[in-house]
Amino acid sequence: MLATAEESLAGGGDADGNLVLLQALKSGSARKQGCDPFVQTQRSKLQHRRARINQQINKEMRMRAGAENLFRATSNHKVKETVALELSYVNSNLQLLKEELEELNSCMDVYQNDSESISVPMIPLGLKETKELDLLAPLKDLISEHYGEDGILFEKEIKEFMELRQAMRTPSRNEAGLELLMEYYNQLYFLDNRFFPPSKNLGVFFHWYDSLTGVPSHQRALAFEKGSVLFNIGALHTQIGARQDRASLPGVNRAIDAFQKAAGAFNYLKENFSNAPSLDMSASSLNMLVRLMIAQVQECVFEKVTLLQAQSDFLTQLQLAQEAARVEDVYSLVHQTMTQAHVKDYVPFSWTTMVHVKSEHFKALSHYFAAIALCDCPVASDAELPEHEKAFIQFHVTMPDGPSLRILLQDPEERRKLGKAHLKKAIMKHEEAMRIHSLCKILRKMDILQEVLSFAHKRSLSKYSEIDHEEDFFETGDAPDIHPKTHQKPEIKSPNFSQVKVTDLFHRLGPLSVFSAKNKWYPVRRVHLVRGENGFGFTLRGDSPVLIAGVIPGGCAAEAGLKEGDYIISVNGKDCRWSKHAEVVQLLKSTGAEGVEIGVITLQGSEGQKAADKKAAVMSSGGGLLKNNKENSRKSLMNSKSASTLLVWNKKSKRSKNSTYSVPFTAVGDNEAMY
Repeated sequence: MLATAEESLAGGGDADGNLVLLQALKSGSARKQGCDPFVQTQRSKLQHRRARINQQINKEMRMRAGAENLFRATSNHKVKETVALELSYVNSNLQLLKEELEELNSCMDVYQNDSESISVPMIPLGLKETKELDLLAPLKDLISEHYGEDGILFEKEIKEFMELRQAMRTPSRNEAGLELLMEYYNQLYFLDNRFFPPSKNLGVFFHWYDSLTGVPSHQRALAFEKGSVLFNIGALHTQIGARQDRASLPGVNRAIDAFQKAAGAFNYLKENFSNAPSLDMSASSLNMLVRLMIAQVQECVFEKVTLLQAQSDFLTQLQLAQEAARVEDVYSLVHQTMTQAHVKDYVPFSWTTMVHVKSEHFKALSHYFAAIALCDCPVASDAELPEHEKAFIQFHVTMPDGPSLRILLQDPEERRKLGKAHLKKAIMKHEEAMRIHSLCKILRKMDILQEVLSFAHKRSLSKYSEIDHEEDFFETGDAPDIHPKTHQKPEIKSPNFSQVKVTDLFHRLGPLSVFSAKNKWYPVRRVHLVRGENGFGFTLRGDSPVLIAGVIPGGCAAEAGLKEGDYIISVNGKDCRWSKHAEVVQLLKSTGAEGVEIGVITLQGSEGQKAADKKAAVMSSGGGLLKNNKENSRKSLMNSKSASTLLVWNKKSKRSKNSTYSVPFTAVGDNEAMY
């Protein structure tokens, strides 16, 4: 699926792929850190192939539906025979197309690491693809209409945002690529607040393709764009995790971290977005992906334990057996999830088979290590026996039949018998894993997986032959299952949006607390003031922009038409939207006898009053509205009644309905002053 630049160029590329690459290079996204536009040629080929197969499947489905209707409607025997023949042909074509699509969707080899060491392959996800988006005209129009500014003056910012989106389409498979996706995701917060009013949509569609099927979906809701980018953050983590060399401790630790972050991204998406139009972002699919990532973390933890435990003592082997049993336990849960009704037909058969194979494989390993503990480790000394008894009494799900625990641990023959039973079960499970593996054509092509399964099977057979005696006349019993236990529980790491700091590209429009899509204000009023005996006659409060908190009746400000709740946006032509309180005061004090011209705006209706309330509350607490960019503190602006808004942001900030804002000019607080 994804390939390096060298892989893409080596393939030569088709005309479409080369065109996409040329567009990416022209757009400037090649210069963006964390972006690899060469990857897009390979993805373009993949997406075109997916789209072509999906179109053919839809065509065959329509043909089948028509043939079935004709078969039911006709009474002519000859026609029925002809239609039946046609149906068998169509069904055969459909099966071949679905197999081709599945093979395309479940390619895992390209994501694995290039190390020579043998390790079980992991399941990564491909990224969701998206179409190019031209926001130049819609944003310029909205800036002119809503903000009263000349949209042409903001072309640079709009193009910079579009370049960021273009670069985000082809992130590199490393930390820089993740930071690029995070940067774009955080910029969407500002875009949402600036240009997506609650009662109106921007008139643009966000097009994204399903990561597994390639089926396109589109919505006007910006939440769909957010959710798709968040999905890609999780998917990129899976690719980074799969590429680690897990034969070394640093590599396995990086893989654990990557899969835990992938689980966190998918879980965050599941909890905060709903009604996604594409299957890969449905609640059932995301639930499956979270469980899959947790299982892969648990597998890495097992590999970590094998690297750390150099000695082969009794307790170490028991720990390895329980760790393997834990991996089997979580993969069994993933397999159950993948075979549920809403997921079964969507998940690639190779994924379901891989998970099932791993479940059987790690169950076999748990019994193998149990046998090694019993047969290869020396009998405990009197000093060690209490500790061994304590560990062994919690080792099995049910205690094995036979002698007491103490005798079992001290008698080499009893240990051999139980070890032989564990090995017998291990061999059975190894053979079951190999049988399931052989049923999937795609997995049969993965030589490394075949090698891992074959090696583990031969190792268990060799050990069984070693401890099997010719004079054994007893029937080998059924070994009880091993109690799953892990020393490192997987952690779901939610995305840390604040780790990538971004600056609002459209900050020139003014502070978001006032100049946002949800607020409306009357046109700017230019007011000329001349200082009287008692000053200008108003009280100022807050920063960015400074608020007129009170107006003295009969004063200069009142006569000029200034009102409580007005915001000062300019003084003598100087833009003051982002000015601090002290800076505005200094500008006012520096005026001479000729007076001063100030520009003010008044927010419309109750929305304006609420915005003033909110700003006053923030300023009085000494906080800043945009102190951090964590999504948990954001309020959804996607409450549009439009039928296209299917994907909604669930978490909403709360504020008291009883909050009021009343600052009499006679009561001047610590953080305000009269002028």
